[in-house]
Amino acid sequence: MNKHAKNPLFWLLLVVLTAIFIGPLLLILFTSFKPMIEAQSVPPTFLPETWTTRAYEQLFFIDDASPILRWFTNSLIAATLHALLVVTITSMAGYALARMNFPFKNAIFAIIISTMLVPGFVFLIPNFEMLNRLAWLDTLAAIVVPGAAGAFGVFFMRQFFLGLPVEFEESARIDGAGPFRTFVSVVLPNARPAVVTLFIISFLTNWNDFIWPIYVLFSDQNLTLPVGLSRLQGAYTIDYPVVMAGAMVAAIPVLVIYSFVQRYIIAGVASSGLKG
Repeated sequence: MNKHAKNPLFWLLLVVLTAIFIGPLLLILFTSFKPMIEAQSVPPTFLPETWTTRAYEQLFFIDDASPILRWFTNSLIAATLHALLVVTITSMAGYALARMNFPFKNAIFAIIISTMLVPGFVFLIPNFEMLNRLAWLDTLAAIVVPGAAGAFGVFFMRQFFLGLPVEFEESARIDGAGPFRTFVSVVLPNARPAVVTLFIISFLTNWNDFIWPIYVLFSDQNLTLPVGLSRLQGAYTIDYPVVMAGAMVAAIPVLVIYSFVQRYIIAGVASSGLKG
């Protein structure tokens, strides 16, 4: 047994950290099952004295309710397509920078990394103008394509590929496989932890994004969940259970996905040299 596990302070620290991270989520969950009057009571209650599903019925079953299922679907489609696009582009770019030799390779990599130092708000207007010229405004393409070739993904995949043994690729070349076949058939299967990790990071970044969608999406039916929830909060300014129910709808997919892929995320981060 680990020597730290015998220390009572170790378990006390775990309990405190668990309460810090899980407490707000539980408060959101319990508030979503409270009547509106109880949710506004002072002092507030943690567990509902009266349990009710009114907030969820307001979200999903009342005719004039906000189209939360449509927003949820938009977010799910956009985040999934964006993550797939990020993994496809950055894995190929990262492999080229890690294994191939071409002029100015280090300079190109340095330029890519330097873009991480530029605040994201700087790109808002140029990206908006490009989308406007492409007639992509108020479409899911406006939140799927921008950012698909991000510098972090290129850096992350390059670091992982540098740690892979070169012998696998040399064996494939001896067998007659070209660079693309070697990449698809040999390198990517061995890079599964990094690919899954980057997919989840990209998915969550797009899923939680608020600033960019609110600039490029205008129609109610095209909104993503974070932007839609902000309008829900405006429509129900004092109806905290409805707002908390919407927040739970947004949080559940993230928790479910992470519970299934956490081992890949840990392995991917550890193998890419990004440990704290």
